[in-house]
Amino acid sequence: MYKHSPLLNVVIANAQKHPTKTAIIMNDTEVTYRELNKNVRKAAAVLNGMGIQKGDRIILSAHKDIEYIYLYLGAHILGLTNVIVDAESNEDRLSYIEKKVNPICCFGYKSNSFPSKGFEELNFDIADEYVGESLDINENDIAEILFTTGTTSAPKGVCLSYYNIYSSATNINEYIDNSQEDIELLALPICHSFGMGRIRCNLIKGATIVILSNFANVRAFLKAFEKYHITGFGVVPAAWAYIRKMSGTRIAKYAEQVHYIEIGSAAMSVDSKKEMLQMFPNTRICMHYGLTEASRSCFQEFHDIQHLDSIGKAVCDKVEVIVCDSIGNEAAVGEKGEICVKGNMVMEHYLEDSDNCNAFYGDYFRTGDCGYKNEEGYIYLLGREKELINVGGKKVSPMEVEDAIISLGVGDCVCVPKKDEEGIMGELVFCYILKDSTTMTFQEISEKLEDKLEIYKRPVAYEWIEQIPMTSSGKKQRIQIKK
Repeated sequence: MYKHSPLLNVVIANAQKHPTKTAIIMNDTEVTYRELNKNVRKAAAVLNGMGIQKGDRIILSAHKDIEYIYLYLGAHILGLTNVIVDAESNEDRLSYIEKKVNPICCFGYKSNSFPSKGFEELNFDIADEYVGESLDINENDIAEILFTTGTTSAPKGVCLSYYNIYSSATNINEYIDNSQEDIELLALPICHSFGMGRIRCNLIKGATIVILSNFANVRAFLKAFEKYHITGFGVVPAAWAYIRKMSGTRIAKYAEQVHYIEIGSAAMSVDSKKEMLQMFPNTRICMHYGLTEASRSCFQEFHDIQHLDSIGKAVCDKVEVIVCDSIGNEAAVGEKGEICVKGNMVMEHYLEDSDNCNAFYGDYFRTGDCGYKNEEGYIYLLGREKELINVGGKKVSPMEVEDAIISLGVGDCVCVPKKDEEGIMGELVFCYILKDSTTMTFQEISEKLEDKLEIYKRPVAYEWIEQIPMTSSGKKQRIQIKK
């Protein structure tokens, strides 16, 4: 049992150790650790005053407002469950989530079915601090529910315990090796595991986090490096490509001050990794593999140049990542199978499925991703099992084909299965090339792939696409554009 959640205990300890240190900078507002602790207690008092009690669920719309963070942590004082939703969620998705979780109240948006309040209505400035009895919180109590994007099935509610989210942050910190002295720039969405994880990682370390609305204003993003002497940041590959497109190599001028970069949520070509490494030669560049259900399970550090095409190894010794065959036995080295994860950060269960039917092989969570492990223990990702292309009985990873095409000088592309009209191969590979991302013709691309891919992996046809559909966390939505 904990007096508060393990995460909040550390935040409180940091407020006592260095009360005047800046914890968060957001919208030109600087909040010290003392002020953070005080306002979190005010948020708890507001929630308690509304009659919200331990075990209740509240929905938080993840606007980049400081009140969102106060409410998120305030809920930890009372032992509540935060259900975090994207501030850009449409009405259908919000309605779906509301029906699944039956919240006591929704914050940050107007609900049509449940009590709701805007952040501006909460009046933290005039609220008293929470002075109620300390609640004993079991580490296995559910701290938050995050819903998957639902790209291959209906969105699932992922139930994460207080222990899960704390362990995830400490695992990540152990690998990245960030410190109390770091100042991190966060422009990622904070409705997903990646963005919220970065907030937790910094608060646990007692570091400073500078939060920007997004990556769209590259000038503001770069200006922050000078203004705040940024020493670390998180980014998804699509945002990195945008920064490079809009500003060239300007960001490299800050390379000496940047201690670490965390990348994740989507695949990144080997060439792009090498380019980033050239721009930040002395920076620890860490790319994670993970899921909402299992946080960051693997990391690959870019200085490990011989294994840039892998997703690396388990994040720390508290986590195990294996590849299983179709009945749950560990696959042999080099044998393809399902990537499975065991560790302190793996979810408790899915909402409405506390027995975890089909979600685990024993203690190992089934990711639904296909891959293999080499003799050195590195994991290689082939793609989502549901997205693999079955060409004459041979499974083709769309990611492998995309990486090969991008390496030719194509800005981006997405590969999907196309039905073989002759009924011989079952499926064939079809490729959409991002419009205006290359000067090569489809014929030239096809010819250059002859030295890079086996014939059955090569696309049989190409088409231009105006925009590749992505999830809000930066993953390609291949299912949406199946040919």
